[in-house]
Amino acid sequence: MIVYEYPFNERIRTLLRLEDLYEKFVFFLHQESPQQHHIALATIFEMLEVAGRADLKSDLLQELERQKQMLLAYQSNPNVEPEMLNAILAEVDKASSALAAAQGKTGQNIRDNEWLMSIRGRTIIPGGACEFDLPAYYAWQQHSFERRFNDISNWFAPLIPLADAITIVLRLLRESGHAVKINAAGGSYQQMLQGKIYQMLRLSLDIELGAIPEISANKYMLWVRFTQQDGDEKPRPLEGEVPFELALCGF
Repeated sequence: MIVYEYPFNERIRTLLRLEDLYEKFVFFLHQESPQQHHIALATIFEMLEVAGRADLKSDLLQELERQKQMLLAYQSNPNVEPEMLNAILAEVDKASSALAAAQGKTGQNIRDNEWLMSIRGRTIIPGGACEFDLPAYYAWQQHSFERRFNDISNWFAPLIPLADAITIVLRLLRESGHAVKINAAGGSYQQMLQGKIYQMLRLSLDIELGAIPEISANKYMLWVRFTQQDGDEKPRPLEGEVPFELALCGF
């Protein structure tokens, strides 16, 4: 199965972008070559661009507090496992406390590092981080894997509370949706939402079908049109029946 996610608003769109960048960063950080560590460092710079909104931290703190209050309401529910609920509450509390304790603007430690900012300025230029442009950076890349790993980890450390908070918020959002099996007749599907507010939809389908969903949605209606793409050809409409699962997620 392959899962496609579609955000209903800009706030969730931003969180999904940051989650994607964070996963990429973690992958390349644990690779050994200097070229892969260059990608990890460049990904941190991308995260700073996406996280540049001044209200992102406060948005996440408010959302974590709201989730905490909603979870606390389940404590008196006999159908809820207390140990699991307490574990989730502890996770939310830990993430909220760490994020609240984070000082200054997101990534300010990197912005205050002139050497890192000089690298950031060159990475936006195609081929701009060559050794003749940044000899000091080239020299740093020749250090051992452990030295480079520790340096990048230390530079990223102030961003960890933000990444942890995003991980928890998106996990709780995904778990709020209930998957429903649907067959798209003629390669398309429409559903009226009647003004109910959702944050995200998750669409799952068998990768062997070769179907690619094109999704558009607002608070009134969602529309999914399936296409198929072969080689270098332009995607074309898929006119057959497409079975898939749809989950609408909202807090």
